[in-house]
Amino acid sequence: MGNISYEFPVAKDDFERAGEASSKIKKILRQLGMDSGIIRRVAIGAYEAEMNLVIHSLGGVISITIDPESIIITAEDNGPGIEDIELAMKEGYSTAPDRIREMGFGAGMGLPNMKKCSDDFIIESVVGKGTKIVMKMMLKDGD
Repeated sequence: MGNISYEFPVAKDDFERAGEASSKIKKILRQLGMDSGIIRRVAIGAYEAEMNLVIHSLGGVISITIDPESIIITAEDNGPGIEDIELAMKEGYSTAPDRIREMGFGAGMGLPNMKKCSDDFIIESVVGKGTKIVMKMMLKDGD
């Protein structure tokens, strides 16, 4: 199998379509016959990234690249950026406004969950420009 890539645009505050990109990714992986464990990890990571784009950014793109050894999920946005990445990585820390929390989001678990689902996790952010997150999940037996 060669590399397979897909991109999914994600709009700011589009809660009606929130989750569509991660659902499509899950469907693609099922069609490719991927292991259920890797599908679960990828779907969780993609969903958390997608919701962060909807909640915190001005919009962005979720992309997936599948190669024979790994699946790479990239979330890139235009947005406010993250001032303190170390603090943002702490479970329970959130900058989500009250209106988001009232909808049941913004519990401060998105970034920690993305990291837990990944074999490699990279986050880059520039305040006032945006954030890029790369999650790599290795395709190995037992995932």
